[in-house]
Amino acid sequence: MNYQDTVNWMFQQLPMYQNKGNSAFKKDLTNTINLATYLNHPEGKFRSVHVAGTNGKGSTSHMLASILQESGYKVGLYTSPHLKDFRERIRINGKVISKQAVIAFIKKNKAFLEDNQLSFFEMTVGMAFDYFSKQKVDIAIVEVGLGGRLDSTNIITPELSVITNIGFDHTQFLGNTFQEIAGEKAGIIKQNVPVVIGETHPETESVFKQKASEANSTIYFADQIINEALESDLKGSYQVHNIKTVIQSINILKELGFKISKNNLEKGLLNVVGNTGLQGRWQILGHKPKVVCDTAHNKEGLTYVMEQIKKETFNKLHIVFGVVNDKDLDTIIPLLPKEASYYFCQPNVQRGLNAKILMTAFKKNQLLGESYKSVSEALTVAKSNANKDDLIYVGGSTFVVAEII
Repeated sequence: MNYQDTVNWMFQQLPMYQNKGNSAFKKDLTNTINLATYLNHPEGKFRSVHVAGTNGKGSTSHMLASILQESGYKVGLYTSPHLKDFRERIRINGKVISKQAVIAFIKKNKAFLEDNQLSFFEMTVGMAFDYFSKQKVDIAIVEVGLGGRLDSTNIITPELSVITNIGFDHTQFLGNTFQEIAGEKAGIIKQNVPVVIGETHPETESVFKQKASEANSTIYFADQIINEALESDLKGSYQVHNIKTVIQSINILKELGFKISKNNLEKGLLNVVGNTGLQGRWQILGHKPKVVCDTAHNKEGLTYVMEQIKKETFNKLHIVFGVVNDKDLDTIIPLLPKEASYYFCQPNVQRGLNAKILMTAFKKNQLLGESYKSVSEALTVAKSNANKDDLIYVGGSTFVVAEII
């Protein structure tokens, strides 16, 4: 199989959350542990930082990787989902895994993967850990896929655990209260491993403190400790929370013996995109009219994006918007401005919500616009309707953004 055949096999052969949603979610770590054993436990052969949270875990992971790269370390970075190419999920010092490495891993282990019916995510985690081990990274930043406790990445024992924040997303798996969701995310807290919590919330603070106490882990609430955020090339005022989380995490890593100077920290934060290849975070795609995209897709994330839009200077607002079909529209429609012109679209994944259904739901709430056959068509019409001093925002789903960057 060539690279495309290999990736197609991975996507189609086994359940993939990106496409299937609920049915792809496994409620235990048995498969991942079996794969790790079969691969001779690569997860124990490199140091790591484990990053969970409802929002901001991707940005936080990339910032940490960038700073450690600036400090001279060989840094693995595992994130999900990808925007354009599967290989974005597995990087070393910003460089994606080679096509040959992807092909070789599947070819060598295909029989085991098939016999044990591993999911797309489980085999990808195995591939990443195997790659980081063989490439002898100094440290890997590992982003949780979903939740924490039962996530396939949760077989590592990291140097540091990081939980950015808690919000309502994937409630069908993680619970319907902040406490329940926090309990799932807190599942990455390991015995005697320090943990940084990005944002303090009255509903979840005690959950984290109790879990940390049980694990004999020192707990740090970044927003209570770090008063000032440094500048980053990741724009959007919402990044302030992530930057504070990162600064506190770097302080802990320094205590653990990592050599990271203030200059490394500052340069790392200013060169996240160049060092790691991160895309889709308040990313400016054009000017006159200004076109911005952001992968925020739940209540908390979209709240921050809407606050950012209010800070922009523009004449008229155009919003190109699409979501997946398990999204709770009742939680996100009230966040969006009634005075904008909407261009409804369906992201090109199996879970994409029909644009006409989306348009009808928005119309009931006096948010008006037309539906389009694709994301690109919606954006093209928005651009043709906009004047040079207007603002076009593209979002609602990672998969919407993926189609236009």
